[in-house]
Amino acid sequence: LQLVESGGGLVQPGGSLRLSCTASVTLEDYTIGWFRQAPGKEREGVSCISEGYGGTNYAASVKGRFTISRDSAKNTVYLHMNSLEPEDTADYYCAAGFLYCYGSYGLGPEYSYWGQGTQVTVSS
Repeated sequence: LQLVESGGGLVQPGGSLRLSCTASVTLEDYTIGWFRQAPGKEREGVSCISEGYGGTNYAASVKGRFTISRDSAKNTVYLHMNSLEPEDTADYYCAAGFLYCYGSYGLGPEYSYWGQGTQVTVSS
C-alpha cells in the first residue's frame, strides 16, 4: 500500500490550503489519519476519518479550523486547512490503518501505512 500526499506549500497567516492523500488501494476501506511534525517536535495526530461511514475526529489544536473529507470517486482524502497560523508549520503525513476514529482513538501512531509527507509553511 502506497500513500501519496500533495498540496503543501507556503501560505500567509490566516490563509488556507487543501492537502490531498491518494493511495494504490481503496481508501474507503481504511481509517485515514493526518499527522504533522514540526522541526524539533514530536509527531502530532491532526485528524482522522473512519473507514466506511466516515466518522471524523480532530485534535483540539485544529478543531474548527481543519476539516477532513473523503471523495470516494477520486479515491482521495482531503485535509482542508483554514485560518492557518505559523504554529501549523510542519510536514504533514497521511496514514492508513484498521482502527477506530473517535474520542481518544485515531490520532495516535497505530497506523500501519504512512506516506512520505508534504511540507506546509505558514509565514508572512
